[in-house]
Amino acid sequence: MTAPIWSGDWVTRRLGVELTGTEARELLGLALRRNPRRAHLLVSRVLGKHVPRRPGRIHGTGLALGRRVAEELGEEARRAVVLGYAETATGLGHSVADGLDAVGYLHSTRRAVPALPPVGGFEEEHSHHTSHLLLPSDPGLLAGRGPLVLVDDELSTGRTVRNTIAALHRHWPRPRYVVATLVDTRTEADRAALAKFAAELGATVRVVALAAGRIALPDDVLARGAALVAAHEPPTPPAPAGRTAAPAARLALRWPAGVPDGGRHGFTRAHRARLDAALPALGAELAAQLPPGARRVLVLGTEELMYAPLRLAEALQAALGGDAEVAFSSTTRSPVLAVDDPGYAIRSRLTFPAHDSPPDPGPRYAYNVAGHAWDAVLVVTDAAGDTAELHADDGLLATLADHAERVLLAVLPAPAPLPRPLRGPAFSSYRPDEVGWLLQDLSEVSLEAPREEREEAIQSGGAHYAESLPVEYQPSEEYQRLFADALDASADRVARAVGTVTEAVLAERSPSPVLVSLARAGTPVGVLMRRWARHAHGVDVPHYALSIVRGRGVDTTALRWLAAHHDPADVVFVDGWTGKGAITRELATALEAFPGFDPRLAVLADPGGCVTTYGTRDDFLIPSACLNSTVSGLVSRTVLRADLVGPDDFHGAKHYRELAGADVSGRFLDAVSARFPDVAEAVAADTAALLAADRTPTWAGWRAVERISEEYGIHDVNLVKPGVGETTRVLLRRVPWRILARRGAGSDLDHIRLLAAQRGVPVEETDELPYSCVGLIHPRYTRGATGADGRTTHGTESGA
Repeated sequence: MTAPIWSGDWVTRRLGVELTGTEARELLGLALRRNPRRAHLLVSRVLGKHVPRRPGRIHGTGLALGRRVAEELGEEARRAVVLGYAETATGLGHSVADGLDAVGYLHSTRRAVPALPPVGGFEEEHSHHTSHLLLPSDPGLLAGRGPLVLVDDELSTGRTVRNTIAALHRHWPRPRYVVATLVDTRTEADRAALAKFAAELGATVRVVALAAGRIALPDDVLARGAALVAAHEPPTPPAPAGRTAAPAARLALRWPAGVPDGGRHGFTRAHRARLDAALPALGAELAAQLPPGARRVLVLGTEELMYAPLRLAEALQAALGGDAEVAFSSTTRSPVLAVDDPGYAIRSRLTFPAHDSPPDPGPRYAYNVAGHAWDAVLVVTDAAGDTAELHADDGLLATLADHAERVLLAVLPAPAPLPRPLRGPAFSSYRPDEVGWLLQDLSEVSLEAPREEREEAIQSGGAHYAESLPVEYQPSEEYQRLFADALDASADRVARAVGTVTEAVLAERSPSPVLVSLARAGTPVGVLMRRWARHAHGVDVPHYALSIVRGRGVDTTALRWLAAHHDPADVVFVDGWTGKGAITRELATALEAFPGFDPRLAVLADPGGCVTTYGTRDDFLIPSACLNSTVSGLVSRTVLRADLVGPDDFHGAKHYRELAGADVSGRFLDAVSARFPDVAEAVAADTAALLAADRTPTWAGWRAVERISEEYGIHDVNLVKPGVGETTRVLLRRVPWRILARRGAGSDLDHIRLLAAQRGVPVEETDELPYSCVGLIHPRYTRGATGADGRTTHGTESGA
């Protein structure tokens, strides 16, 4: 019986390149490449790049590799982020991410995007095009501490992997990396080099492969390879004299809104779920538009765009049924010699001009497409690839017309551009993994105004409070000492409330929540909740901060960004405390136009009785309320002004970099986090009691505010700021009139009394308060209701 011909025999006989390893030879063939750095090409039979194959086989191979990585990672698998290499492994990496159910997927790219500056890059020395860019729409995708999985189709030396990890580790260090590959052909020296690199890095780097093999190269392989290519390269064909084939038919494709066309700028778990749900309908839609009787169909992706066409091919096969033969492959920019011999992996080659925009000149290729009796070839490209060059007489579509009964085209829509989150240290003093700010940086804009001037403009109706910023109050040394004492005294209490509210969120809202704090008072709380989830459960919870403005609603661009990158059902909005409940109501009203988001607010303290998810309902001193930007990552309150914020912009804020010397943001977070182990038992008891309790909102705070407003002749609840946190903000940022303090409140109000004395504001003791204290804003700048001094008042800044 004659042994089957292996698709690498031709190269082995003529060039002397040998591939050993039974499993490796089942997955790979050999070809010659026109590349001065490497003569041979390992041609995968299951990658979908050079050899058309059934889409289920291609995707299934990536899933299988992903499952092996999951076995390697164990419980950490769901925290993993996957990075694939352009262009060959973009689809493989994405399939591995599917098999892992990874947090997110990103692949490197060679297509620059002017509006999206790269967050990193690296070199691939042996590649035909060496430079890789990393262009995530959210750099936070790479900032977590979970494992990073790097995926390539082959691991030959490990040099590219080391380059990549070194570049990323400088910015986002993590303890664990996994390299996933179809075939590992490294030598023992290469394996030792990777082990040495990992030891020097102080991280674990493991390799997971479906097969292993060895490549043996003759010493003169480059010279012999170049000579072979020159001897067998066919002459360049003449330019086409105008084809008469019918133009490609453009198919309708209702791609799911908000789902990216691939991982070039990031692809999350939520995106995957939405695409999986849409694929059966997409497959049926494509099947209905094929020519009648078409059963042999090739779906052809374009260069880096492999995953979406692959999944569409899989869905088309399902829609057509088992007697149809759907194959998938992709075009490429890699020049490879074609030889029509059964012992050679690349039997045919089609050549055509590049069709990307922005243009990247040079020929492109489709291998092993010619020579098959295709009923139809469906080209799937993205909006940037749908150019005049694609449709030209010598373009891809016309070239394919000579090799198929019908050529079809489906173009994936370009996603509407959304701004990117800001992260520290470029914006804020928080670590980049602690929070992504869904804000734009207005640090260079002059927005501050004196208190009295600002108050008069707000109350007279001449300006909204969110159109300007108060001058940042810099507390005295005495006040800063009081803050330090308050932090020492209350860190246990804050840690206990942080643990309780986080456990309630995990138990009742989502086991994998996306925390979204209301900037800026909610942001330190969101960071602490994220730290608790990591401390208690080993879970890296995404955390963002967005702006909400009383009377104007929540930042809708930020909501669109969240919906594009996460499942809205997992989003949990977080704030520091409730006052009278104005922001609680504002959030619920704003989210009515955004179905899928849960309007229930989670807060550290709920003295107003406004929410059902909280750490405590006590009105106590939360030290982050004692200061402004210097305890909130050096970020201002948010700004919404028509000349600065367009309809597709995030709301704005400033980063007060000049106040870095007074910044205690990290000190506050670390002091509270250090108490987590001490309060674990109390948190468990508090959480059990909370989950069993009747937490129906009482809105007692709102009723108290209405009573105080009437009793003091203010007649405007927006000038009554209840609770320790809101009263502190009145004294720091507004023009306070008087302070009402509950008799016997004790040391929780020491800083209130100090600030009031410094500003000459009377403090009245009373027995009829549901809060520790209430701050009243001076009602002298008016238009509207009549105040206690006979003048009228107008609404001002929000309270939670």
